[in-house]
Amino acid sequence: MEHTEPHEGAAILHYQPHHQGNMAFTGKYEFESDENYDDFVKAIGLPSEKVEMGRNCKIVTEVVQNGNDFTWTQHFPGGRTTTNTFTIGKEADMETMGGKKFKATVKMEGGKVVADFPNYHHTAEIAGGKLVELSTASGVTYKRTSKKIA
Repeated sequence: MEHTEPHEGAAILHYQPHHQGNMAFTGKYEFESDENYDDFVKAIGLPSEKVEMGRNCKIVTEVVQNGNDFTWTQHFPGGRTTTNTFTIGKEADMETMGGKKFKATVKMEGGKVVADFPNYHHTAEIAGGKLVELSTASGVTYKRTSKKIA
């Protein structure tokens, strides 16, 4: 039985949307809804002035994925941005939304991007065309859903 390589082109393109491909995360996403915000910010000890600032914050998350390389930028109202650049499986210098710098190794588990931040565990996935992020600290899970805008 001879082995033939699949032809480049239509067949591959046809299947692209159905699995977590090379650029599944690429896009621009705008905050749509969240759950457990207050309990979560208490769990991580966020200062009260930051708590109000972050409530229902219309963050726009911009992701550029090229295989295992990611640039993950969050644009906050008022012009502030945070950008983290990382490669799956390699330690990277990261920054929290609050501006704290730390080192983390980001992993890919079942199509989800997974990272341990200094005081919480974070996952991000594309589900139903939306960016769904879960942050867990002290047994409290904060869920943020963002809709794709570009």
